Amino acid sequence: MAEVEIGRGKRGRQAYAFDDVAIVPSRRTRDPEEVSTHWQIDAYRFDTPVVAAPMDSVMSPATAIALGHAGGLGVLDLEGLWTRYDDPEPLLDEIAGLEEGKALNRLQEIYDQPVREDLIAQRLSEIRDAGVTVAGSLSPQRVKRHYQAVVDAGVDLFVIRGTTVSAEHVSGQAEPLNLKQFIYELDVPVLVGGCATYQAALHLMRTGAAGVLVGFGGGASHTTRTVLGVTVPMASAVADVAAARRDYLDESGGRYVHVVADGSIGRSGDIAKAVACGADAVMVGSPLARAVEAPGRGWHWGSEAHHPSLPRGERMWTGTVAPLEQILHGPSFYADGSMNLVGALRRAMATTGYTELKEFQRVEVTVLG
Repeated sequence: MAEVEIGRGKRGRQAYAFDDVAIVPSRRTRDPEEVSTHWQIDAYRFDTPVVAAPMDSVMSPATAIALGHAGGLGVLDLEGLWTRYDDPEPLLDEIAGLEEGKALNRLQEIYDQPVREDLIAQRLSEIRDAGVTVAGSLSPQRVKRHYQAVVDAGVDLFVIRGTTVSAEHVSGQAEPLNLKQFIYELDVPVLVGGCATYQAALHLMRTGAAGVLVGFGGGASHTTRTVLGVTVPMASAVADVAAARRDYLDESGGRYVHVVADGSIGRSGDIAKAVACGADAVMVGSPLARAVEAPGRGWHWGSEAHHPSLPRGERMWTGTVAPLEQILHGPSFYADGSMNLVGALRRAMATTGYTELKEFQRVEVTVLG
């Protein structure tokens, strides 16, 4: 991609967000009922390419189970309230009722409670007992401390999710996590991210990860751009990482690594654009935070919002629109892309003549003026 001159001493790539691109209809259309939205990673097959972000406002054991029964994948935050407290429901009620100016400090206090490994095992067992795929998430900083408890509890998919995750973290303070060695020794598929560039994604793929997360996650609730000056135009990032997947497929002799768009997925059209740019699936937060069953009671926040020294997120109001099943599969009573997420993806695929997600990755897109 061509660089543009920012000033005499600096040049940069021009990149595009999902709002900057649009899907182009083709000469062929199909019946939406003939379209398949199934997604498979390793031995696990899902009816929809929707993965719930590991955020306390979105996922509890109950909502992870409900999403699993609805055809998606729920990922529980194993550093969240459900692994710090025996009964987090009163705290979720309190968070929902906090005054605007007092929310941040109180979140920091609530999340100061240590993570308990007995609760990690208990929560994951609840999900397993319901007969759905079990997935849990740890940040890179906590993986070495708690991963054995996660594996012992019988997790099916393990997620390592941070604002930015690299295969080569350099630290003079402590021994860094060796992702390649760690993933090699695990007996479960690992999703790892975020990343935003071709080279970073290629390095993560070489660690043996089953999938990489593209973006910083929590797009609606984080303030990383304001606090750190760091952001990701997602259309370009997904396309770059998809190119790394293609090249790694050749380099590895046929090993396919899944690309999961994680961030800036606020409406159903964003899901379609993410797949069109090369994603195999999407990790979403705010669309599912609007579900009646969501633990956040209409509020949405991520782990960045309660960082003890440098918060990079906030508690935001999303409201509630419908039950989780209806948000995913409709019918929709709104024309804003907040409901029937999977139906909208089906319609986009049918309108452009594609029946499979991997085929839809080849659809033509255009850059808006």
